[in-house]
Amino acid sequence: MEKLLKQDEIDALFRAARASSPEPASGSAAVRAAVAYNFARAGQISNEQLRAISMLNDLFARNLTHNLAAWLRCRFQVNLVSAEQIPFSEFLMRIPEISYVTSVRLEPLGALSILQLDLGLAPPIIDLLLGGNGKEGPLRELTDIEEAILGSVVEIICRELTSAWQSVGLSFNFEKRQMQTQVARIMSVNEKTLCLTFEIRMPQGSGLLNLAFPAVVANTILRRLTTDWGRRHRHSPETRARIRAAAGRIRLGASVQLPSVRIATREIESLREGDVLRLGISTAVAAEWRVGGQELGTVEVVQHGTHRGGRLQELNRAGEHEHVS
Repeated sequence: MEKLLKQDEIDALFRAARASSPEPASGSAAVRAAVAYNFARAGQISNEQLRAISMLNDLFARNLTHNLAAWLRCRFQVNLVSAEQIPFSEFLMRIPEISYVTSVRLEPLGALSILQLDLGLAPPIIDLLLGGNGKEGPLRELTDIEEAILGSVVEIICRELTSAWQSVGLSFNFEKRQMQTQVARIMSVNEKTLCLTFEIRMPQGSGLLNLAFPAVVANTILRRLTTDWGRRHRHSPETRARIRAAAGRIRLGASVQLPSVRIATREIESLREGDVLRLGISTAVAAEWRVGGQELGTVEVVQHGTHRGGRLQELNRAGEHEHVS
């Protein structure tokens, strides 16, 4: 028998339902809080771009470590410290009062970048190149002869930068030393620059090597890194040849086997020595050749002397593109 509700009972149910449901948020609380946009953060380096930049400069640091260590005949270590985007005015504030600053022209863009080397590294480097033991010296301005010697070191740095950054198509050309009053005229003080900082360690001292790229160069580098870096070869032809030769000596498990079939459990349980198990496979079906668990083709089982082998009949589509020896 169905129960009929009166109007006052129906109203009571609706009031109870409304009381148990949460109240809707007010207009001011429901609107998501707005956050002011900081235009100064536009165009910041992404994590992917930062990883690509770090890979390039780690290569530069390793090459410079080996080449300068051999040239100076002493222990010489270069490490990447940071890669960041900062205004050029902030980069200028980081340059010590007594420092070695040069302009480097980047081709084919024709833009100028800044290379700054702590002068604390100059005395031991110059002493080593003049046949000494690399002793430290006071922090002072360089003579003309010392400046020419240190300029040859900067040329080697530019050469290694060109070698490491060849994947983005840039060439670093040492131009000339810049005085402190001239450096601020190379770029606008408000221009956002890509700043790379390296730490140089020697037995007789340590210091920093800083590079600052203008926005046009930074944008070109970042664009080419994100679009071309993944498609370019990251190793020289000689390195790829050594990798291929090393990979060719890797031994993989291989087998010649019949195609897989399904067998009822009762047939396996009733097997006895001497029984013949019917696989339901035609004698015309070729055996499979599997390497590393992957089927590469079909073979005919043959005998080669005292060993068994397989005569390759057909490669599958995956194997047609491989070099089979």
